[in-house]
Amino acid sequence: MTATEAEAGAGTGTFAPRPGAAPLPRMIRAQAALETRMLLRNGEQLLLTVVIPTLLLVLFSAVDIVDTGSGRPVDFLAPGVLALAVLSTAFTGQAIATGFERRYGVLKRLGASPLPRWALMTAKTCSVLVTEVLQIALLTAIAFALGWSPHGNPVPVVGLLVLGTAAFSGLGLLMAGTLKAEATLAAANLVFLLLLVGGGVIVPLDKFPHAAQQVLHLLPISALSDGLRDVLQHGAGVPWSDLGILAVWAVLGLGAAAKFFRWE
Repeated sequence: MTATEAEAGAGTGTFAPRPGAAPLPRMIRAQAALETRMLLRNGEQLLLTVVIPTLLLVLFSAVDIVDTGSGRPVDFLAPGVLALAVLSTAFTGQAIATGFERRYGVLKRLGASPLPRWALMTAKTCSVLVTEVLQIALLTAIAFALGWSPHGNPVPVVGLLVLGTAAFSGLGLLMAGTLKAEATLAAANLVFLLLLVGGGVIVPLDKFPHAAQQVLHLLPISALSDGLRDVLQHGAGVPWSDLGILAVWAVLGLGAAAKFFRWE
């Protein structure tokens, strides 16, 4: 083949597909799909994200263990368990997975790929959102089967869930990007347990001493569970106070993660 023929062949599509990086949106979608598949195949993550919230919802709705006030227990528990689902995926699961990816050099290698680092974090966020949609759909179906009858406008509910996801994602990435993987594993699970008990998820905050309530109300899990409960159980309007607390945590968490996150 002469040089002229080779040039003509190249011009008519000899090299297909053409070499080079894929379009950025396609790379983000592919990475997000991979992150989601890895998350759903991880047994420990499924325990945190699906099994534990489901068991808590069913157990505490069926057995009168905690005084949840007037009305059916499921009406109090369902919003709190939805908040717990966001905590387990956006904070605990993401912190542990990202921490070990950082330890094994996965993040370093991905950071050197054509996929920009901000796009990698975007893909991780998309994976978290997809997982949360599946969680919320499953938990909502179970709650309906237990007799749950939610009220209120769904728009504030979506706002609370989005801000809650942003807040917990920032805190999870901050932990994963600054601590060693083993420390992240221990700390993330410990925080999960502490917020499960003291965040108004299962136990109402008014059961705690008054001084403790003032502090607990400022936690992101408390703001998320209280805000969801105000709308879904009591049919309240927009819970501006809870939205404001979540927005502050989201700004602080994401800002600190962007500044202090170490890729190696």
